[in-house]
Amino acid sequence: MDSLTQVALGASLGVAVMGRRTAVWKAALWGGLAGLLPDLDVLVDHGDDLQNMVHHRGLSHSLFLLTLLAPLLASCVWAIEHRLGRDGGRASWQRWVLVFWLALFTHPLLDLMTVYGTQVFQPFTDEAYGLGSVFIIDPMYSLPLIGGLVAAALARDRGLSFNRWGLGLSTVYLAWTAAAQAFVEGRVRVDLAEAGLSGRPVLVTPAPLQTLLWRVVVVDGPRYHEGYYALADRGRPLRLQARDRGGPWLQTLASHPQVAQLARFSDGFYSLAVREGRLRLTDLRMGQHPFYVFTFDVGPIETFGGVLQPAVQQGARIPVAQGLNWLRQRMAGQDLPPPGS
Repeated sequence: MDSLTQVALGASLGVAVMGRRTAVWKAALWGGLAGLLPDLDVLVDHGDDLQNMVHHRGLSHSLFLLTLLAPLLASCVWAIEHRLGRDGGRASWQRWVLVFWLALFTHPLLDLMTVYGTQVFQPFTDEAYGLGSVFIIDPMYSLPLIGGLVAAALARDRGLSFNRWGLGLSTVYLAWTAAAQAFVEGRVRVDLAEAGLSGRPVLVTPAPLQTLLWRVVVVDGPRYHEGYYALADRGRPLRLQARDRGGPWLQTLASHPQVAQLARFSDGFYSLAVREGRLRLTDLRMGQHPFYVFTFDVGPIETFGGVLQPAVQQGARIPVAQGLNWLRQRMAGQDLPPPGS
């Protein structure tokens, strides 16, 4: 999820655990900082844009390492609070450990709900996992957390109750996203069977900012199919648009290290193209045609088998006003083609 949401989740957990044992702003501050900490891996340069994408949500999102880190950070904060001799001294060391462990541990768990892929079992495996039931920014998840924090800061005991309600509502919303995704996938697979596409790898993930409209990607050898299903479609058959995924280049360049790396990271939901003699790789999971976030220029095709060129990200984004207008109408069940199609 986006870093603001991770901060809000960590802060909300900090307030919930601490209650009135310390000032609300302190609990929110330390919890929020812990919630943000794993995302600081974006400051590490791994060599080029493709490597940075693949290694994001790596060691810094390890459930094992974050569990080890929690007591260390808690000990530092506990010592600071006691040295200051203020209200923070009323909170036990064990309670600070719980704050930091929850804020750190829930960060990768929340990231698992997105499609990006999170390496939660580092350093034992670098396999990236992702359910893909939540878009990376979703106000319906974030706003209850933020509202509960504001209430906790402005009110007394009743404000703490609102904070707990915010945590509860946001958690229920996550359960809803998983249920909605399962429903849509089941409905989509019926349409795919009728279209002769049963058994193909299928990705079902929400369109931006909500969970009422879902994007569907089907990998079919040298092609992929893309379509959208809204809950408001009420059973209308899924309309898919077939697109080239790389044709003969898929096999020719299968052993290319950067191609193989993206193929593994994206679970096969990728495409490649050769334009003006240069190889471009695209992660099909994030974005939509032709506006994909992660498209990389990896250099002239003639360098295949030689020294690898640094990958340069060349992703594109949908014009905001155009995208939001289409999203609003398509969520309501209007069968409109997406922007740029």
